[in-house]
Amino acid sequence: MKDMKWLLALGLVFLVFSTGLYIAQIVIFHKAEETFFLLFQDLAFLPLHVLLVVIILEKLLKRFEHQSVMKKLNMIVGVFFIEVGTDLIRMFAEFDKTNTEAVKFLQIGDKWTEEDFANARKQILNFDFQVEVHRGYIGDLQVFFRHRRRIIMGLMENPNLLEHESFTDMFLAVQHLCEELSMRKHLTKISASDTKHLAGDMKRAYAALVVEWISYMRHLKKEYPYLYSLAVRTNPFNPDSKVEFS
Repeated sequence: MKDMKWLLALGLVFLVFSTGLYIAQIVIFHKAEETFFLLFQDLAFLPLHVLLVVIILEKLLKRFEHQSVMKKLNMIVGVFFIEVGTDLIRMFAEFDKTNTEAVKFLQIGDKWTEEDFANARKQILNFDFQVEVHRGYIGDLQVFFRHRRRIIMGLMENPNLLEHESFTDMFLAVQHLCEELSMRKHLTKISASDTKHLAGDMKRAYAALVVEWISYMRHLKKEYPYLYSLAVRTNPFNPDSKVEFS
């Protein structure tokens, strides 16, 4: 409201100033007809001026602003996968009954194309992960989240995260699982219904995490080949992956 009042006041000042200049021009040069002709000429150009300055320029500024925000967001995504995401996928895979099937079409390599990434994403979106809590030791997952909790909460506070809806949804699913596990003191004595609930939370976070990981790998392939090379060599779905070149 205060900003609107300030803009109205500024507009009024400019209007008075402009009117004063036109009056001074008439008084000094005694050419009222020519002055009014030029005034209407300026008014005729005004809609085009508004189109050029307000609409087109505003869209260009918004586009540059969006690119800046996305660049910052991609940095956040990168930090997440380096510090949390990639290791978390490996841990989730231990609980996944269908992991060997997922491995078949997630062997992301140096020669992958846009079509390869699109196909992998499509397959994962239709893939039914079958997470079973008792296939691994869920206590390790609890410890993992405890050590990464500060990183997760720090990323959550970044306002740029809201610009990426799918990543935000995934992040919330991971953060929710983190909270669920942090509030349980005895994971070795959980009931059957609680086990089913945790399996559902893990499946939700795992499935969303893998989808975002594919998008992240695609981004690295396009923008940062050297980072992509390392990400390929540490692919959590490749049992034979190793950092060293052979």
